[in-house]
Amino acid sequence: MLALKIIIGRTRDGRAADLVTPWVIDRAERHGSFEVDVLDLRDWPLPMFAETMHTVGNFADPTYSDPIVRTWNQRIKEGEAFLFVTPEYNHSVPGVLKNAIDNVFVSFAFRNKPAAFVGYSGGVAGGVRAIEHLAQIAVEAEVVPLRNTVLVSKVQTFFNENTPRDPLSDVSLGIVLDDLTWWGNALQQARAAGELRPGSARLRAAMAAQT
Repeated sequence: MLALKIIIGRTRDGRAADLVTPWVIDRAERHGSFEVDVLDLRDWPLPMFAETMHTVGNFADPTYSDPIVRTWNQRIKEGEAFLFVTPEYNHSVPGVLKNAIDNVFVSFAFRNKPAAFVGYSGGVAGGVRAIEHLAQIAVEAEVVPLRNTVLVSKVQTFFNENTPRDPLSDVSLGIVLDDLTWWGNALQQARAAGELRPGSARLRAAMAAQT
């Protein structure tokens, strides 16, 4: 069983995430491939990212500037696959989600693990632009973003008693969960066989060797 972290990327009162996530969590738990751990950012009041190389402490076992940042990094490191649930704000993701990703610092806890996305909005786009941006952010965090996604458009009328009105939406979520299973297992084996050091670390080493 893969350790799947479902990250709920919105925290405000009255959020539409509360319409979407029961469905996502239920299908992930019923899929049979995952040990599901829900990381609701409401439960993680992370500070605005302010870490530096001096605040992390011991690089082998970082302490960070705040205990919650250390715990957050540890929980992310336990994950073997990630499923982000995000709305769209101003063509991008909520700041609280970007901050949560930024706070995974030095631990490389996301590195070489697959991530998929569920986007939602009150309009017809279903959060597609947020997902496009989130995929770019994921690449920089060295997550492996997957191609297939789930789009929840007109979220207020999308569900009928926690079930999508369009059966193809269940199919789309099933495809995403299957993809996460395949990639999660493949990358788990690849990591076990040995990982390259992060490119940034290799570049710093090369620069130091030239001085």
